[in-house]
Amino acid sequence: MKLTATTFLTLDGVYQGPGGPDEDTSGGFTAGGWSVPYGDEDFGAFVGSVFERVDAFLLGRRTYEIFAAYWPRVTDPANLVASRLNSLPKYVAAHGEVPDWNGAERLGEDVPAAVRALKERPGRELQVHGSGALLRTLLAAGLVDTLHLLTFPVALGRGKRLFGDGTRPTAFRLTSTRPTSRGVVISTYEREGEPVFGSYALEDE
Repeated sequence: MKLTATTFLTLDGVYQGPGGPDEDTSGGFTAGGWSVPYGDEDFGAFVGSVFERVDAFLLGRRTYEIFAAYWPRVTDPANLVASRLNSLPKYVAAHGEVPDWNGAERLGEDVPAAVRALKERPGRELQVHGSGALLRTLLAAGLVDTLHLLTFPVALGRGKRLFGDGTRPTAFRLTSTRPTSRGVVISTYEREGEPVFGSYALEDE
């Protein structure tokens, strides 16, 4: 399976607490819910297109707990997101017990090794949604094949950042980009490997 990740970012690279004020307050973060004003039909159509391709989910503990508290209560079969989340396998990178949810399985201690094994299974996409800490681990291990970055037109100046110190140097290829009606830029990148470096300085004649 191909590993794809979809994540929400601010202009200054923050991924923490996009969905609500109490979603992630660690580190004294008080700016949660910053993505909410920008939801529109364009945003919903993109999310729907992503969920049409999924065969299994890979989630961090915090995202899994948020999803498990909400999505099992959505029983409308016409809701694509709910139907996929409630019916497909869900692999959770977490220590200790996690809330029970149909098809959920906790990964072992060696998360990169477990994910490599999952990627060897037949299927279309193994998808990561949110799960910033897990995504940083996967990026560091070179396991992410496709990265959907939804960049929201807001800067916070604080919060957890996806690409911080220690990020593995990686080259990506932009395959698509488009704005929503409310200014969210949806960009899709494919991992290409190691970066190539050069210089703009003129060579000596």
